[in-house]
Amino acid sequence: MSFPPLPTWEALHPAAVHFPIALLLVAPVFALAALVLRRERRGLSQAAFFLMLLGTAGAFLAVSTGEAAEERTEGVPGAAEVLEEHEEEGELTRNVFTGLTLLYGGLLLAPRLLKRDPGSGLFLAAHVLFLLLYLGGTSLLANTAYLGGRLVHEIGVRGYP
Repeated sequence: MSFPPLPTWEALHPAAVHFPIALLLVAPVFALAALVLRRERRGLSQAAFFLMLLGTAGAFLAVSTGEAAEERTEGVPGAAEVLEEHEEEGELTRNVFTGLTLLYGGLLLAPRLLKRDPGSGLFLAAHVLFLLLYLGGTSLLANTAYLGGRLVHEIGVRGYP
């Protein structure tokens, strides 16, 4: 029995992008649930943070494989402009979620470091503000994904030869 050959790094891009999208869109659901369900706050907020960490790591992988896959757009009419925008937004998305993940980690550590109740009004308000910022990040993420979808489904760039 023989196994198929492993895909090249650039061919992994179509598969690599879906994990961070899913993880980064699900993470705020857990963060919001942590605000509402007081008894489960710690576990839900830790789950949200873990999903953000995995999603952000996946965003680094997606950008790396995307840079390698860039050559697949050469000679495809109309691809250059959309690719440039997709690439810039992909890097910005990665950077925004890196910052958001670090910020959320800080929000989770702050009550312990300051020896305050994590359920206090100040910390809850900070979490609500964080979720509003995160909403902006998800908007950027969705637009980045949309541009990638345009490259494949509208312009005809394919991930495999």
